[in-house]
Amino acid sequence: MVLLLGATGLLGRNVLQVLLERGIEVRALVRSSLDVPGVDVVRGSILSKEDLMAAAGGCSAIINCAGTTDMTLPSVEDFLPVNRDLPAMLCEVATKSGIKVLVHTSTANTVVTGTPERPSDESAPFGPPYDKSPYAVSKKAGEDALLGYASEHPELRIVIVNPGFMLGAYDSKPSSGQMVLLGWRKPILFVSRGAKSILHVRDAATAIVNALERGEGRYLLTGECLTLKEYFRIQARVGGYRQLCIALPNWMAGFLGVIGSTLRFLRIKTELYPHNVKQLLYHEWYSCARARRELGYTLTPVDDAIRDFVDWYYKKC
Repeated sequence: MVLLLGATGLLGRNVLQVLLERGIEVRALVRSSLDVPGVDVVRGSILSKEDLMAAAGGCSAIINCAGTTDMTLPSVEDFLPVNRDLPAMLCEVATKSGIKVLVHTSTANTVVTGTPERPSDESAPFGPPYDKSPYAVSKKAGEDALLGYASEHPELRIVIVNPGFMLGAYDSKPSSGQMVLLGWRKPILFVSRGAKSILHVRDAATAIVNALERGEGRYLLTGECLTLKEYFRIQARVGGYRQLCIALPNWMAGFLGVIGSTLRFLRIKTELYPHNVKQLLYHEWYSCARARRELGYTLTPVDDAIRDFVDWYYKKC
């Protein structure tokens, strides 16, 4: 049996689906309800060691898809309990429970971006602009805790996956699906000049489940590097509509960051913090060669990721 954390989120729900399709028994620790047949649902807090220990009993592996991702949060301290402290606690829970495998979800933003000629791989350092992001800093702290523990406890096989920007079904908030909704059927759209590494969430979920049997260390689960203008052109094609997409000059994005700082000073929640805005100007060039080789990672066309999100979201609504 596998203990799954974050089962109600975009990635966790897709991981749950893959596990069930493969006939793997799943126990999910959740705060609220999870109405999925065949899942052993346990109510509790992922930040409670007692709840984690109780849920881990009888399990052979842990998959952690839980994370604090709210980009309106102003301080790294807001992210640390789930993104740093939980992974460290899971190491202790796994060891005490006799669990031999821990698969943890981080982010590609703990790896500095490369170039089209030399995309970054897992050996690249943590660097600008993400080292100014409270979210990325907290995720890097979680990775460091896991890798430090793994070096001293070889009996626990720890796999860290670093996904890019994921799209697909079961995005109930929605989270990254907000980008789809931002441009869906709008005649005119203004975007930044950055580019994101976009992938189908199902591809990441499949690699994560594969990691139960193989792999060790860190793996970039990244996709095609698309400018936002290129992405929304694909989305318009999928949706069968016409759209004028205009890339804003970089100075305007910087101005939005100044507005965000003012709103923050006034204690108004916003994602327009300077470090968030600056990230939108970068191009995310990553290599997923190691994950392809060792985790059987594959890439589904972005068209399908968009279509799967839209089909699921509007059917749900």
